[in-house]
Amino acid sequence: MQLASNKPFIFVLLSLVPFLFLISTLVMVIVSTTPRSLNSSWFSFSSSWNSEEINPLASTPLISSVSASYSSNYTKLPDVHVAEAPHIPPPPGKKQEKWKDKRYSKLEKLEASLARARSSIREAARNGSLISTHEDPDYVPHGPIYRNANAFHRSYLEMEKLFKIYVYEEGEPPIFHNGPCKSIYSTEGRFIHEMEKGSFYRTTDPEEALLYFLPFSVVMMVQYLYVPDSHEIHAIENSVIDYINLISHNHPFWNRSLGADHFMLSCHDWGPRASTSVQYLYNSSIRVLCNANTSEGFNPSKDVSFPEIHLRTGEMSGLIGGLSPSRRSILGFFAGRLHGHIRHLLLEQWKDKDKELQVYDQLPDGVSYDSMLKKSRFCLCPSGYEVASPRVVEAIYAECVPVLISDSYVPPFSDVLNWKSFSLQVEVRDIANIKNILMGISQAQYLRMYRRVKQVQKHFVVNATPKRFDVFHMTIHSIWLRRLNIRIRD
Repeated sequence: MQLASNKPFIFVLLSLVPFLFLISTLVMVIVSTTPRSLNSSWFSFSSSWNSEEINPLASTPLISSVSASYSSNYTKLPDVHVAEAPHIPPPPGKKQEKWKDKRYSKLEKLEASLARARSSIREAARNGSLISTHEDPDYVPHGPIYRNANAFHRSYLEMEKLFKIYVYEEGEPPIFHNGPCKSIYSTEGRFIHEMEKGSFYRTTDPEEALLYFLPFSVVMMVQYLYVPDSHEIHAIENSVIDYINLISHNHPFWNRSLGADHFMLSCHDWGPRASTSVQYLYNSSIRVLCNANTSEGFNPSKDVSFPEIHLRTGEMSGLIGGLSPSRRSILGFFAGRLHGHIRHLLLEQWKDKDKELQVYDQLPDGVSYDSMLKKSRFCLCPSGYEVASPRVVEAIYAECVPVLISDSYVPPFSDVLNWKSFSLQVEVRDIANIKNILMGISQAQYLRMYRRVKQVQKHFVVNATPKRFDVFHMTIHSIWLRRLNIRIRD
């Protein structure tokens, strides 16, 4: 009797099941096709190429020293996929292709192409092989110098296929569209000049760009705007503010993303400080910096560590190569001025005190700095006033194993390169023990590191016309990875 009395109610519930199923399906479609906001978690291939890692949460401490593993604690994120949009039939008399084009903006199509690239890279990352499975006529990444050779190669190929950068035309030389090519800041000038030439990655159509370059040079600003001994850079900061105001007024792209798909580049020590003049430039934009110091706001999840290369004459001739391992008679070598507390500790402990570990503040007359690099097994690369030092790349050029002595420095290209395989990282507190550390490296281990330094050299070479996988393309690739980490919407 009770069952019979409830029959109308049961029938009503059963009749609602298809309707409830339809509602839940529509909700799922709407959620899956809604782009993430700019403030959602960043994607990260920057630490280990794990296919499901994202960047550390705000509460997670960033990298604290070079001797750390260059990684932080991560949380899981589901695999990226391009959600299928619900099918909408074209109006009567319209072709499907033409109608489909009107359903998506250019930006949505660009973001869809990036989603496919992410998925492809993640698939490649699941292959833990030390050698790429992709064919390449020029070079196939392989060996332990890479965190994941297959994922790096897949990402590089995707970059060559998709990456387009728009260079804002506003601004006049020498402060804009210009930079030094013969100095300790040469990488800044050479990068700007390559982007100006437009032979690689540059597009003249801002609507098809994935990223926007702010072509100001902090080095040139210092040269033309800084008043010597004034100890203030207000003129430089105001120039950056004015430039951002100008391009945000002339173009819609800065305001669309609050600068997240824009990047600046600087090898000057004041580059990070200049970026603080505009809140979103500092917090959201990609900053490509030689001074990659996490204790001063460098964020490895969105910023790029840029190699500092001192080209004294502007030419590369004579810089590459060194003696064979059997002819390298010096255990460790450093020569440099007393800049900063780390060098002070190094010179205080080791200057003129050991024939095997040769440390100088000034080389004796007639002794060549380059020749000393080329006959040393290990080259000490202590930070100066700032964390970056051209000695890291000088050591790689001379086929001398770099020994990084620094606090809070993120080495260049550490998103794809395994620095521990071809360099040593010594804590500042271990400077007094540095000879024992170097003596503890076996001959077999040293030879492996020596061969890996020769292999990684390719990624730090400056070419008059950039060649695939050289320092210009590797810098672009690091920028490309940061663009993969974000999604922009209108």
